Amino acid sequence: SPPLLGLLPGRFSVFPLFFLALLLGFASLLWLQLSCSGEGPVPGGGQSRGGPRQPCPPQAPLPAEEEGADDLSWGPHRLALLVPFRERFEERLTFVPYMHRFLSKKRIRHHIFVLNQVDHFRFNRASLINVGFLESGNNTDYIAMHDVDLLPLNEQLDYSFPEAGPFHVASPELHPLYHYKTYVGGILLLTKQHYEMCNGMSNRFWGWGREDDEFYRRIKGAGLQVHRPSGITTGYETFQHLHDPAWRKRDQKRIAAQKQEQFKVDREGGLNNVRYRIESRTALKVAGAPCTVLNILLDCDTNETPWCTFG
Repeated sequence: SPPLLGLLPGRFSVFPLFFLALLLGFASLLWLQLSCSGEGPVPGGGQSRGGPRQPCPPQAPLPAEEEGADDLSWGPHRLALLVPFRERFEERLTFVPYMHRFLSKKRIRHHIFVLNQVDHFRFNRASLINVGFLESGNNTDYIAMHDVDLLPLNEQLDYSFPEAGPFHVASPELHPLYHYKTYVGGILLLTKQHYEMCNGMSNRFWGWGREDDEFYRRIKGAGLQVHRPSGITTGYETFQHLHDPAWRKRDQKRIAAQKQEQFKVDREGGLNNVRYRIESRTALKVAGAPCTVLNILLDCDTNETPWCTFG
């Protein structure tokens, strides 16, 4: 205002004052960016000095789950992304928004199910996938068995409806760790009909590993052909592997008769006899990306599989 300008020195013009205001505004924005926390923990653990940090301004909005519902370019099929999970909260915070963006950009209708094992038994990835299949509802017609620590980096990877048979996205030629020809782990797509033809996965695999190898035999036994990506030139850099074995060791112990049992084909168990209870079912958003978290209590017959516990 004129009275205020009268207090300034005679040679002080409006331009330096305007420049000073811009500089102060920029400094305020910079301070806000450095002091906010987003949705994750403070780096290094704990809280920042002076109390909890404030949420960062939101990023560009994520596509709504039902975006393009009337757009035929999205196709008629809907994917249930089944993510077996236990205590990997940092990976979940990365995985859910990343995969929602990735699939939405490819116009794949989808819903992400985080299958969180909350009982006191050893981790059972196969049983969690069986539970996810049964709980995913009738509005999805195919599934992705998807590791939480594996992110696709190449947008040419196909996540569409695998009508011809199981489609192994994380093929041995592309996976950063596992390269044997019968490998079907990491990321595998199946129609719900084909998964039922296999009777799902065996529930006998407690601890880490071997359930995928047994499932490969089930696929072959059901007369199905495994298909894999073609024309992908990014090799072992096609995926980002988030798992760090230095600070999160996997449970690879073999207890009692488990070592011998892991090489057998389970001809009786699967979808038909998985034993579980849903402790809670929560719809939430991670950085704006929708998902459903199922807290799952698995049950174990210690007479059949005594290796489900360490005791």
